[in-house]
Amino acid sequence: MELLPVTASLDPSAEVPAAHLNGMHAPCSPRPPLSAAALVAPGGALSWAAIRGSGLARCVLLDRAALVSALPTLRAAVEGGAWIMWFFLADRTALLNSTGRIYSRDTFLFMFLALATCAALASQRPTGRPPAVLNRGQTEEWKGWMQVLFLLYHYYSAKEVYNAIRVFIAAYVWMTGYGNFAYYYKTSDFGMGRFCQMMWRLNALVVVCCLALNNSYMLYYICPMHTLFTVFVYAALGLGHAHNKRPGVIWAKLAACLVLTHLLWMNRSVFDLVWRPLRPLLAYTNPARPEGDPMHEWFFRTGLDRYVWVHGMACAALLPRWEAALAALAALGCKARRGARAAVLAVCALVGYTWYAHVFSKPKLEYNALHPYTSWIPITASHEAHSTPLFPPPQNRIVFIVVRNLTPGLRSANLVLFGWLGAVTLETYIGQFHTWLLTRRPDGQPVLLLDLLPGYPLLNFGMATGVYILVSHRLHTTTLTLRDALVPHDDDARLLRNAVMGLALAGGLYAVTVAGVGLAAALAR
Repeated sequence: MELLPVTASLDPSAEVPAAHLNGMHAPCSPRPPLSAAALVAPGGALSWAAIRGSGLARCVLLDRAALVSALPTLRAAVEGGAWIMWFFLADRTALLNSTGRIYSRDTFLFMFLALATCAALASQRPTGRPPAVLNRGQTEEWKGWMQVLFLLYHYYSAKEVYNAIRVFIAAYVWMTGYGNFAYYYKTSDFGMGRFCQMMWRLNALVVVCCLALNNSYMLYYICPMHTLFTVFVYAALGLGHAHNKRPGVIWAKLAACLVLTHLLWMNRSVFDLVWRPLRPLLAYTNPARPEGDPMHEWFFRTGLDRYVWVHGMACAALLPRWEAALAALAALGCKARRGARAAVLAVCALVGYTWYAHVFSKPKLEYNALHPYTSWIPITASHEAHSTPLFPPPQNRIVFIVVRNLTPGLRSANLVLFGWLGAVTLETYIGQFHTWLLTRRPDGQPVLLLDLLPGYPLLNFGMATGVYILVSHRLHTTTLTLRDALVPHDDDARLLRNAVMGLALAGGLYAVTVAGVGLAAALAR
């Protein structure tokens, strides 16, 4: 396995207006296909000489130069393993106390508003070129404040904001469609290196957690769901990508995505048939409800947001027209510009209020039935409401994307605290199961709280949150460090060799583990 020098991820905002992409490269020229004969031939990527001379083999043989060169990668691996061990100690042992969740609307609101106030005081207005629509800082901020409410919803079991959480998750899926479309359309980079880096980013940490804690993949349903829609975008744009610059082809692809998506989720029998080969990976049974359908979670979670990723792609395709419209609006005279913006706000308010009154305010099950067909409305033209009893719909709290980007001033101002949190949403999502909340058993739902200071719920919240954010931030850093070292972007031969050696190493470690467990069981008899 080749351990590459660690380099910082490139900022994609300079080329593509997508915040959640972790690196960007110029359009790639076609690479020659890899043949099996060439791979195993002398000098090939899978030849004995290449494997023996790889960074991993040299490190195993304690080659000093290799160890020094790979020091950042080795540190990241050890640190990541230590944090996984912390997950195990906190969640699966009795070393630390746990307590139940208690919901208080007052506490829930206070925590979010206090953090929002701190974020507002630390707002930032970047200088330089005019800010792009949905620029990196803005979308990281968007992810950040949604993630805060999503996590507080879990921490306090705030069931009355359920409908808002559904909208937030739809917004994340929308960004998956929007950001990946923008990247692939701009760069035409459909190489395996880029794709594998995305898969690593989405799944490396969750796979390790599943193996270390004996959990099902679907316990962390956000990861497989985003993986699915990322693959869908990659397939839609990758097939016939030479014709992607033709508008007719793009819109035909988006229409095909809608039709195929509808057919896949239209009938449960068809859905189960398609996913039967992956049933062992996607099945999940809550130990608190062992009689449940193992594939229900996969069908339900993906079905709720099955269309919104296509809407995200469509918005990315229309981005040039949107930017042109904003430029034309900015070029109007003062009175005309204010009148046009007021008209936009009025339309958004009307659409948003209609959605709020007739969709969002419905009970949970009724709302879920409408969510797949309406979740795009609050993302692009609606009230930025969060829940019926907690956040009544004031007439000035409207649309997110449209109003957030209506003027250059709004586009340039970012809440950097929420932006910082938005950069680690994946790690905070996974980490909440085992170091902020607790499950206490394989595949258990996180229904308990880590109790570091028994009898002091607010102080405990502060201390546990500090530990949780620290762990999440460090896992984010180590995951990216390992990705940059192990998953090269522009060298498919090295990528394949790393994959083969990684699988061999994992298989060997698994065999040793099974043998050790078997020996321990035999000695215990």
